[in-house]
Amino acid sequence: MHSLTTVSQKPRLVVVGNGMAGIRAVEELLKMAPDLYEISVFGAEPHPNYNRILLTPVLAGEMALEETILNPLDWYAEHGIQLLTGNPVTRIDRVKRQVISADGKATPYDRLLLATGAAAAMAPVPGNHLPGVLSYRDMADVEALTRSSALGGQAVVIGGGLLGLEVAHGLRSRGMEVTVIHRRAWPLDKQLDQRGGVLLQKAMEARGVRFLLGKETAEILGSAHVTGLRFIDGTEIPADVLVMTIGIKPRIELAQAAGLQCETGILVNDTLQTYDPRIYAVGECVQHRGQTYGLVAPLFEQAKVAANHLAEYGRMRYQGSVTSTKLKVTGIELFSAGNFMGGEDCEEVTLLDGSQGVYKKVILQENKVVGGLLYGDTSIGPWLFQLMRDGTDVSAFRDNIVFGETHLGDAGHSGENQAARLPDNAEICGCNGVAKGSIVKAIREQGLFTLDDVRKCTKASASCGSCTGLVEQLLSSTLGGFYESTPKKKALCGCTELSHQELRDAIVKEKLLSVHQVFTYLEWRHPAGCPTCRPAVNYYVRTAWPMEGLDDPQSRFINERAHANIQKDGTYSVIPRIYGGVTSPAELKRIAEVAERHHVPMVKFTGGQRLDLLGVKKEDLPKIWAELDMPSGHAYGKALRTVKSCVGSEFCRFGVQDSTRLAIELEKNLERMWAPHKVKLAASGCPRNCAESTIKDVGIIGVDSGWEIYVGGNGGMKVRAADLLCKVKTHAEVLEMTKAFLQMYREDAQYLERTAPWVERIGLEKIRATIVDEANTRKTLAERMDFALAQEKDPWKEAVSGRLDIHAAPMRRIPA
Repeated sequence: MHSLTTVSQKPRLVVVGNGMAGIRAVEELLKMAPDLYEISVFGAEPHPNYNRILLTPVLAGEMALEETILNPLDWYAEHGIQLLTGNPVTRIDRVKRQVISADGKATPYDRLLLATGAAAAMAPVPGNHLPGVLSYRDMADVEALTRSSALGGQAVVIGGGLLGLEVAHGLRSRGMEVTVIHRRAWPLDKQLDQRGGVLLQKAMEARGVRFLLGKETAEILGSAHVTGLRFIDGTEIPADVLVMTIGIKPRIELAQAAGLQCETGILVNDTLQTYDPRIYAVGECVQHRGQTYGLVAPLFEQAKVAANHLAEYGRMRYQGSVTSTKLKVTGIELFSAGNFMGGEDCEEVTLLDGSQGVYKKVILQENKVVGGLLYGDTSIGPWLFQLMRDGTDVSAFRDNIVFGETHLGDAGHSGENQAARLPDNAEICGCNGVAKGSIVKAIREQGLFTLDDVRKCTKASASCGSCTGLVEQLLSSTLGGFYESTPKKKALCGCTELSHQELRDAIVKEKLLSVHQVFTYLEWRHPAGCPTCRPAVNYYVRTAWPMEGLDDPQSRFINERAHANIQKDGTYSVIPRIYGGVTSPAELKRIAEVAERHHVPMVKFTGGQRLDLLGVKKEDLPKIWAELDMPSGHAYGKALRTVKSCVGSEFCRFGVQDSTRLAIELEKNLERMWAPHKVKLAASGCPRNCAESTIKDVGIIGVDSGWEIYVGGNGGMKVRAADLLCKVKTHAEVLEMTKAFLQMYREDAQYLERTAPWVERIGLEKIRATIVDEANTRKTLAERMDFALAQEKDPWKEAVSGRLDIHAAPMRRIPA
């Protein structure tokens, strides 16, 4: 307990609840009338005010409790606030105007602010009070789940909503086998439509989370401790830990006992007053105009209005909130707002790039945005939300609305260059309701130079953190060269303090030959690692030690473990290697016969000039690979995909170089090359560039004098034209230069970094100086590439021979 006693003639404000909504109201009050009240705050938890939004990264081991504290104990003392932690209020005496706390003491009030929050709802099924059945609402829940996860085993999460997916991610990161039970047909059905839900489910499954959909629980099994659960259909699954995340219930018991009007929540008017004019209420416990809110942005809006009236200004009114949703699972971007499902009077503008995991849907009604859903690329979220709130007529640019502001061009996955072009009233931080103009003004007038400065001064990006990129862009555009960006060293994940480069250096220096060795020697915080670090560490080990490094299949993504692309219905896609896109009648006939024999639902030409057999069952994969008797096309991996080519000089009347032969040579020389991300090449026989070489990771274009080599291109959602690296004369020079460039990329880029951002990050001049100007370095890099590729085997042949088990469990815990 931390307390400060004062003798004062000021009116007394008592705040019941030390959470985000109640303390935000106090913060706003201190800005408006810092000396008006003598303030006492009662909190049920033993902690000072912390950021409840960050429970998920704490559970996942990515943050510590101390990092979530919003207002440390010193803050309360500095503002003369009496804080009583671990001492909840048990009764309100409205006649005597005092509250009675758990320790039996009476504290008088002139004004009372209720911010009692909400409690986790528990499914009314037998066994719901067994030990091991937990909720997920506060830091005590996180601590209990952390203790339980240390024992490993099976975790079951009932409820596939926001909290359910976040706790599933956290427990999976701590090494547990996790199954999410959801009664609907897809997860997050209140924030996503079915198409978005399928993409999200695939992304979570790739992280090792299992889903059982359309299931309802009949009974929780166990006597002294939970052991499993039984569904209404009679099936059962085991469980060592069971977490309920089926919703929340406003905590209204205290208000009800005091005779305040309550329905679902504590009833308040537009000034956030209850039916007792001396008592205000904010947060999840409140019901306003028939609505309750569980997201942080509406709670902060309520806090500002309540503070305005407690400060006796009396000018603001709360009229409800327009909300948007973001998911706080590492590596998954999701945004939804408004009526994203649409309806009879609505129109939909959609974009779907399934291979990149990007889905955008904007709902229009009379040419105004009424809802939106973004998955995989949420960069246009703030702009879309602003259009919706402002009721902007979008008829002039509706055809391109899913690409962002049309005058900006491609804003990219991270929203680069977007924030500076937004209007001043555009909301940057949805959690705290902070507009662009307020941030820019604070930067200029308060002398802010860092992200932490902005967070402390404006609260922007201090809650869920999803607007951090936009805030950093405003710092950069406002301050120019004076902007102190976030530290260059960024930890790989919450399991370690090491950056990508520090990790790679340690693997080389200490000759660490396996994921397990890395985790043990470098004292990983979590012996099993997490879905972020496991694939990266596995790649770095294999790159550093191609002959001796141990490849851990369980540290690869699901596609790489199965050596085929998983599809939305659970079947797989098979793309054999067809060098340069050139095949033969015999090969085509063999592919056709295999497809016919195994009843393959679809055979399709890909954008990379390859044949794709879609809809293959997992158990049929080895038989199809054996009958095709062709190398794996690696279309499923962070690897060389294809080398696209045009006809070239052999047949085309415009061709000046034999691009087809070069493409085949490149592909045969580079097949089985694993990389930080997928790699695509192309060879065009003349400057007409029919093979689209200028948007590939490496693109070759034939000219009269030889070949031009381009690097760092990218198609897809963020188009980037490749840079001209150099000009060479012969095929041999093209091969050596390409190998050297890709080996430099393999050894230097961070895992999951494409060549396009890598080239931009390190600079084309450095690449030229390393591999174009230095012949010996170029030769050494090319030789290292050849050595690494010589160690790789064709996974399809390995599986056919029985040396590779593609039916292994999707993810298992790495031994400590």
